[in-house]
Amino acid sequence: MLQEGATYHVTAKSNRGEFILCSDAVKDLFASVVKEAKKKYSFKIKQYSTMSNHIHLLIQPSPGTSLSRIMQYILGVFALRFNKMFGQRGHVWYDRFKSKIINSFQQLVNSFHYISNNPVKAGICHNGEDYFWGGLYELKKGHFRLLDPPDDWVQLII
Repeated sequence: MLQEGATYHVTAKSNRGEFILCSDAVKDLFASVVKEAKKKYSFKIKQYSTMSNHIHLLIQPSPGTSLSRIMQYILGVFALRFNKMFGQRGHVWYDRFKSKIINSFQQLVNSFHYISNNPVKAGICHNGEDYFWGGLYELKKGHFRLLDPPDDWVQLII
């Protein structure tokens, strides 16, 4: 279900659980596609984590902007470029993305922390702020690649 002006926790998993996003070059490719999507569509990324076999986005499309179109662009363009990069054909993503509407401030905070701690839970780092491919790193460094400048509430919870 989609809701005008809502924030969503979006996930997408790689086909067969393969570690397609394990190299910095492929994560860079994914980041560049997201940046292109931000120029084409109006949306904010409040938090994200690019893992080896899946991605998390805390995303807020602007009113009148379709989450489905945003994600179709991101996942579709990435898949085309990934396949070209590696001389492959076929599915890159397991299925269509999953999204969950954030209905409360507590749910927003919980989703933010869940996404921030995903690399820690996976054993990639000891602290989410050390993970270069996550939004917490960007927030702590004050250098925004994919994240939009944070709302005031973010400073209260990090």
